[in-house]
Amino acid sequence: MGILNLTPDSFFDGGLYKDEQSILQQIEKMLREGADFIDLGAYSSRPNAAFVTLEEERKRLMPVIELVLKKFPEILLSVDTFRHEIAQESINAGAAIINDISGGQFDNLMFETVSKLKVPYILMHLKGNLESMHLPYDYTNLTQEINLYFAEKVYQLRLLGHSDIILDPGFGFSKNLHQNYALLNELELLKANNLPILVGLSRKSMIYKLLKITPDASLNGTTALQALALYKGAKLLRVHDVKEAVECVNLLQAVTA
Repeated sequence: MGILNLTPDSFFDGGLYKDEQSILQQIEKMLREGADFIDLGAYSSRPNAAFVTLEEERKRLMPVIELVLKKFPEILLSVDTFRHEIAQESINAGAAIINDISGGQFDNLMFETVSKLKVPYILMHLKGNLESMHLPYDYTNLTQEINLYFAEKVYQLRLLGHSDIILDPGFGFSKNLHQNYALLNELELLKANNLPILVGLSRKSMIYKLLKITPDASLNGTTALQALALYKGAKLLRVHDVKEAVECVNLLQAVTA
């Protein structure tokens, strides 16, 4: 899953894709390098990101969906949003997947909306709200608590008739540095829900803070952790750097074939 942020303040690529040419060039590059999906986001989830109104999120996102589908009609678009209105409008416009960092917690109509739309839904783990979701929490058993969180949310979705669910453990959200690595070490234990796992590790602070480098210098660390995540059962990678991620997948498949 290739990332394309339509925001001015995302932690790695904020402000890079602000005109039609740059957007289409980047998407063409990711597709050429082997991306299966493109994830569009119009609301930055980095720490201390600015609040974005519903209308601003819509304004940033909807014209790009139209633009991209016109140029690449066969593309599979994922939309990164926690608002049910944006989810509804994006799918109506031709997007295929909803990626919700809040797991339905920021909008109590999200589960009902995606269930009616019958589209794949990426359910991420976090605690808190928009202001506190990056603060670490105390967990008695982090992996066990995430499994319980997923079980409860999946049950709610299935009561609404929705079963096409992808789980994202939420690296970097509501977890400190040690907790992120402990979670990665036990990633295979999240398979208790028998649902595919997506991981978003690309250039995150758990890499560059540990190595005392910058996001720009974090590609090597990203690739190393993505290989480990795949080995431990992850089925989807959400990445800024598609070529390197595809190479990682191909090499691991050769080893485990």
